[in-house]
Amino acid sequence: MQTTKNWLVLKKYFFTLTFISWTVFITLLSLFSFSESSLPRVDIPNVDKLVHAAFYFGVVVLGCLFIREISQGKISKKTGMTVMGLFAVVYGIVIEVLQGALTQTREADFMDAVANSVGVLLGLFLINVIFSGKTAFKWND
Repeated sequence: MQTTKNWLVLKKYFFTLTFISWTVFITLLSLFSFSESSLPRVDIPNVDKLVHAAFYFGVVVLGCLFIREISQGKISKKTGMTVMGLFAVVYGIVIEVLQGALTQTREADFMDAVANSVGVLLGLFLINVIFSGKTAFKWND
């Protein structure tokens, strides 16, 4: 019986745990270097920009769901989206600055920050569509 209760607590905070895990994952990938020989290599021009956009798309979508989850819908959709959008853009810029300042094999790249911001905008667009009132999902404006 105790296991069931603990599982329900984890289930109640699914988006919180997922958002935190995703953010830590991105931070680690951004600030640690990996041996180039140990990773598969894809030679598609600017594919890293697509990866940046996808990562920050995930940050915003999971972050908005996290805000909705912890506030139990008491924070409006507009406020939640604004807070998470600003957080994601600032977080992306901080990560880029840290890459330039703390790592030897990575460098800060303005275009990475732009790609991050594109991912943020796409994530905000998706959240707005999902909670537009035209779907089964509800979030007070």
